[in-house]
Amino acid sequence: MRYAGLYTALITPFRDGVVDEKAFRALIDTQIRAGVTGIVPVGTTGESPTLSHTEHMEVIRLAIECAAGRCQVIAGTGSNSTAEAIAMTKEAAAMGADGTLQVCPYYNKPSQEGLYRHFRAIAECSDLPVLLYSIPGRSGIEIAVETAARLALDCPTIVAIKEAGGSVDRVNRLVQAVPEEFSVLCGDDGLTVPFIACGAVGLVSVTSNVAPAQMKELVDAALSGDGKKALALQKKYYPLMKGLMSLDVNPVPIKAAMALRGDISWELRLPLAPLAEEKKAALTDLLRRFELLA
Repeated sequence: MRYAGLYTALITPFRDGVVDEKAFRALIDTQIRAGVTGIVPVGTTGESPTLSHTEHMEVIRLAIECAAGRCQVIAGTGSNSTAEAIAMTKEAAAMGADGTLQVCPYYNKPSQEGLYRHFRAIAECSDLPVLLYSIPGRSGIEIAVETAARLALDCPTIVAIKEAGGSVDRVNRLVQAVPEEFSVLCGDDGLTVPFIACGAVGLVSVTSNVAPAQMKELVDAALSGDGKKALALQKKYYPLMKGLMSLDVNPVPIKAAMALRGDISWELRLPLAPLAEEKKAALTDLLRRFELLA
């Protein structure tokens, strides 16, 4: 399977301290109606660090069940513990996931050799296609271009990387180093057009939780080679993409946006704190500007 197109990094809605299944199912149905290529449950945006193991796997199960083959489901089963990542990946494979998102191990800061061995062990535990996830701002380290290329060559199921390091130059170096069929996906909404212009083939989006049709239009224009339209859409939607990532740490603003619309409750899990009132007012104005709030 080749990863390309628009994927939504799903939020995890809560109500009264537990996962809000009804709201989660409605969110997935909205994504599918908008025509997204796939959904990514329990990544960073899904507050995976504060879910119990049981909750984590239940969210993946719900996503697979609700999608029902209508779009790809890439399960977030990464960890800074190789054994834990393997266990969760095996569970997701048994549930019927289409792939797995594997974040760069955080906090313990392994060497590049350690990263290679970590991802290779995960790739060998199942037949699921693996989407590597390099996000140095959260992990403290990145998956080096050379390591990504080595994994792509040595592990047939490692087929893509979500690149969230904010560097167009790194995308240029990745597409030079990896095989032609290996997919580079943008991991930062605001860099979608420049990343695709340099060889990325899709986007894993936060903004598409609240604006899937708009983000699909942007990605489709960029991938089709319609540079004029893509640049116009980038200019139009950049304030929305920027606001949803800069008003507070992700996923606080995107969950607040969806709560303002009535799609979910206002619940986050500590240590995440609610959006400050003055920022809530700015977010309300932003959503109204883009006709995402009545």
